[in-house]
Amino acid sequence: MTMLSFRVEPGEAARAREMADALGIPQSEMIREALRRHLNALASQRDVAAYEANPLSPQELSLMDVERWAPAEDWSDWADATR
Repeated sequence: MTMLSFRVEPGEAARAREMADALGIPQSEMIREALRRHLNALASQRDVAAYEANPLSPQELSLMDVERWAPAEDWSDWADATR
């Protein structure tokens, strides 16, 4: 792991300690999780912007029809074919 160091207001530091204690986890674990979640949220926003700038083409959207495919025939009677 890489160490990050940053400054926070004393009140925020106290709140972080109190919350970590209340959760029964190390303060560094709580801060790592909060950072991970925030970075994921920012990445999601970036992904939305990229999609809005370049939406799927009709050809790409046609692949969604595959999701509705079903077997053309009923193969349930073949369930014991491997025995």
